[in-house]
Amino acid sequence: MSEAKATEQAVRDAFRDQAKSCDGLGSPFTARLCRLIADRLKADTPVGVRVLGWQGDPTSAGDSVALRLCGALHALVRTGRDGRLQASYPPIQLDDETLWPVVDDAIRHEAEFILDWLQSAPQTNEVRRSSALLAGFLTLADLFGKPLVLSEVGASAGLNLHWDRYRYRLGDTAWGDPASRVVIEPRWTGPNPPTTEIAVVGRAGCDLNPLDPASEQDRLRLLSYIWADQQDRLDRTGFAFETAAARPERVVRADAIDWLRPRLAQHFPGAVHVVYHTIAWQYFPKASQDEGEALIAEAGRNATPDAPFARLQMEADGQTPGAALSLQIWPSGDKHLIGRADFHGRWVEWTGWPTI
Repeated sequence: MSEAKATEQAVRDAFRDQAKSCDGLGSPFTARLCRLIADRLKADTPVGVRVLGWQGDPTSAGDSVALRLCGALHALVRTGRDGRLQASYPPIQLDDETLWPVVDDAIRHEAEFILDWLQSAPQTNEVRRSSALLAGFLTLADLFGKPLVLSEVGASAGLNLHWDRYRYRLGDTAWGDPASRVVIEPRWTGPNPPTTEIAVVGRAGCDLNPLDPASEQDRLRLLSYIWADQQDRLDRTGFAFETAAARPERVVRADAIDWLRPRLAQHFPGAVHVVYHTIAWQYFPKASQDEGEALIAEAGRNATPDAPFARLQMEADGQTPGAALSLQIWPSGDKHLIGRADFHGRWVEWTGWPTI
C-alpha cells in the first residue's frame, strides 16, 4: 500500500473510531455523520484532499480530525451559512441517501470556511463534569473546614471554574444556587457526598487557547463542538456562558506549567488551595507532565495544616467505564481514587474519601 493510501485509510479508520465513541456517548447523529464521511468522502475537493491526506495523527488521541470536520459542519449550521444543511440537521431526521448529498454539497461550496476551521483543534468545556468535581470539593470542605482557592488548568472558557454557581442533585444531596438555570443531575451511584457549605475565596484558570464566554465568536466555537443531536448539552452550555460572562474572572492565555509555577509559589493561609483539571492533563507533552508533577509535589511539601493543598483530577486512566476521579491532599500526601465519571458527566460512580 502506498503512503498516500495508508494515510487515507488511517483517516477513514479515525472517523469510524470516532463514530463508535459517539454511539457510546449518546450521539447517534454524529456517529452516522462520521461513518458517512468515512465511507463516502472523496479527494476531489479541497476539503477532501486536506482531510484524507491529513498530515499528523488523525485519531482522537492526536489531532481529532473527525471532530474538527464535524465541528466545522455544525458551525455552518449554527451560523445559518448553509440553509440546506441547517434544514437537514437535528431535530430533522433524514436517511443517509438524503443527508449525504447535502453534506457533500456543503463540503464543496463552503471549502474556505471549513478549511479555516480545520486548522484549530477541537475545544470543549463540558459543564456536567462539575458534578464529579463538586463531590471532590465537598470532600475537601468536609475534611478541612476551610474555604477554597481554585486553580484550574486547561480551563477553556472557564465554565467549570464557576461550578459553585450551578444547581445540582448528587444522589439525595441537593446543592447550589436554587435559582441557577444550569441544572446538573447525573445518574449517581454510591453513597451521598458530604453536605456542607463551601466558600470560594479565590479562583483562576489558564488555557493555551482560552475562550471568552462573553464573545459570540468564542461561544460559536465551543457550541459547534457539541454534538448537534444533544440539545440538553447545548442549552446547559448556553446558560453556563451567561453565568461566566457575568463574572469578572477570565481564563488567561498561558502554558499550564508556566502558569502553575508562580501560582503554586503563592501561599493561601486559612484556605485550601486546590489545583484541578478534567480530561486535560493527558494531552500535555510528557515533559510538561513530568515538570507539572514535580511542581505539584513541591507545593505539597510546602503545605501546612493552616494552608493545606489538594489536587483534584478527572482524567482517563486506560480503564473503563469513563474517567478516574482522584483526590490527593497535603500535608499528609494521602491520595485516593474517589470515583469514576462519564466523560460528559452523564453519570458518577462515587466511592468517596475513606473513613478512618
